[in-house]
Amino acid sequence: MTDSPPPLAVVTGGTRGIGLALSRRLIERGHRVVAAYAGDTAAAEKAEAEHPGRLTAVRMDVSDPDQVAGTAREILDGYGAPAVLVNNAGLNADRPFLELSDSDWRRVLDTNLSGPFWLTRAFAPAMLAAGGGQVVNIGATTGIRPRVNGANYCASKAGLLQLTKCLALELAPAIRVNCLIPGMINTDELRIRWRLDDPERLAATLDEIPSRRIGTPEDIADALEFITGPAGSYLNGQKLIIDGGQFMW
Repeated sequence: MTDSPPPLAVVTGGTRGIGLALSRRLIERGHRVVAAYAGDTAAAEKAEAEHPGRLTAVRMDVSDPDQVAGTAREILDGYGAPAVLVNNAGLNADRPFLELSDSDWRRVLDTNLSGPFWLTRAFAPAMLAAGGGQVVNIGATTGIRPRVNGANYCASKAGLLQLTKCLALELAPAIRVNCLIPGMINTDELRIRWRLDDPERLAATLDEIPSRRIGTPEDIADALEFITGPAGSYLNGQKLIIDGGQFMW
């Protein structure tokens, strides 16, 4: 009698930043992870080297439906249906509204909203046939509260929240679908975008967060562990905001 293979998790944007923390936590919880990445080959190779035999990096542009369909088929053929699908890949292309190009709009919407739609559509039939699973979408606080110069990003993340609810309705009870919403999380992108290396900027940001600290990728991994584990088994179609109390929605 042979041991059964570990359950599969697919994480988009899973080789760096928050996505890498999510991949690591799923590995710690006994999953084999296929981590999709868009273009940072060095980060992908490093992630694979850190987790030999447990993490496989695959290059995939989630904004391309044909590429999503082809890569999903390769994953299904090679590993079977995922028990967990994490739609984490995201893109910012901030501009004032009157300066947003068609490309700025489409690239962000296709990555942040259409990508999760295409991925879930590609995997859901096999997940249902295998008995079910979980989909976790990674949202953003700007999906609830708008910001200047982010009409495309805010619209994409607001749409992702509603997509989460629609999928939760249609795929229940076998597949649970929920959304994690990170607040200010300590990643390279956040530090650069918000200039948090400047002590005055950091102090002003902390003044807005009751917990008085910037979150870590591991905080989001903790939430993923909860929402995909036994303790979260009655959660479906929900948003879980991990922001230190900054917004309280």
